[in-house]
Amino acid sequence: MSSTAGGRPTIYDVAQAAGVSKSLVSLVLQGSPRVSESRREAVQHAIDKLGYQPSRAASTLAGAATRTIGVVIDDYRNLWFVDLLRGLQGVLEQRGFRIAVVDSELNSQVDASPLDGFISLRVDGIVIAAEPTENMRPVEGIPVVMAGNRASRVAGSDAVADDDFAGGRMATDHLLGLGHRHIGHMTADGESARLRARAYAECMDSAGLDAPMVHAGGGASEENGYRTARELLDSFPELTAVFASNDTMAMGALAAAREAGRRVPEDLSIIGYDNSPLAGSHLLDLTTVDDHSERVGDEAARFLLSRMDSPERKPREKYVTPHLVARSSTAPPRSA
Repeated sequence: MSSTAGGRPTIYDVAQAAGVSKSLVSLVLQGSPRVSESRREAVQHAIDKLGYQPSRAASTLAGAATRTIGVVIDDYRNLWFVDLLRGLQGVLEQRGFRIAVVDSELNSQVDASPLDGFISLRVDGIVIAAEPTENMRPVEGIPVVMAGNRASRVAGSDAVADDDFAGGRMATDHLLGLGHRHIGHMTADGESARLRARAYAECMDSAGLDAPMVHAGGGASEENGYRTARELLDSFPELTAVFASNDTMAMGALAAAREAGRRVPEDLSIIGYDNSPLAGSHLLDLTTVDDHSERVGDEAARFLLSRMDSPERKPREKYVTPHLVARSSTAPPRSA
């Protein structure tokens, strides 16, 4: 964007001249301490050079309550977020709040925390449903809730998550209970995937079985699931079952099995995780672990509202118990 028709410079002109984002310019205008001195000077120099004057109306609006909750996700392709956002919205809209969502991966090239934009929007609270980065620091006066298991947390935040370790045991025990002894696992980045993988490995070790595992580099997408399943099946042709770290990867595994001439579930059982909207479709009919992501969103919203009502409350955490949903993608091995 450029100057208005009358030639009056806009905040976008300032951002372009300073070589920063609009959100960072907003932070400078608010006097935020989160901006480095060099960037502050660059923005101020652009303001002085262009003769930029903030809109009085915009400044007035900026001081008002926005009734907005910011939500940070890390992969819009991950179907887990669909139910999470539904759970958040179902509770928040009853209190008159709307949701603004940012994908931290899509915005990874922006040299600023994804929280900065929410600060400039003056959101009333923030839900972080992503692995927090180093620049996601505590935000003074804005309550933060972490949704999902994360390797680290923003200081002072509440947390709501699925019990991923228990869910990983459910998935592995289901396959063991069907009689499978050659079970492979497809894992991915993130704390939730790590917990599911650890549960799988411990179950297999307790059963006295090998635990072949392949890590999907680059995220738990369908394409990575496909490539990982191909590698797993090529490296361990004796496998009769595969536990995928989430339903999206399981979709890729179904495609890889078909290409390899392995019928599901006659030749290969496949189980996912999340009970995403597609898992129950007639096309997939995928056995999976329901992590109740909508309830995680519901509880996260309630924690956030409670924190807004009582800022002095000590940080809390809650784990939602998952359950197995058996469908047609798993069955006893033919040799059982």
